[in-house]
Amino acid sequence: MSDRSTVSTDVPRIPVPVPTPTLEPLVLRHALGDRLRRARTAQGRTLRAVSSQARVSLGYLSEVERGQKEASSELLAAICSALELPLSQLLRQVSEDLAVAEGAVARPAVVAAA
Repeated sequence: MSDRSTVSTDVPRIPVPVPTPTLEPLVLRHALGDRLRRARTAQGRTLRAVSSQARVSLGYLSEVERGQKEASSELLAAICSALELPLSQLLRQVSEDLAVAEGAVARPAVVAAA
């Protein structure tokens, strides 16, 4: 007779892959469109008013704001001019947004004025 008290009852463990979070790819046109829309709505202006002043079709400006169209530098300059927003400021804001999205920098804390 053999001693069965040493028989292992452990079930073999099968490694289960750990799901990695999927990050949406960073797309420059989405970040630009988001910032342009924020600037326009902060001013309380309509797409129609800005598109007219920038001499850009309303539909095209809407597509740029939604990140569906890639705006040329000339078009961005015209939209920024209509919004009285320096192009350099827009690009700086977009750069900061992308850096935060990439995890490169933390968003600065907002300090309330005393």
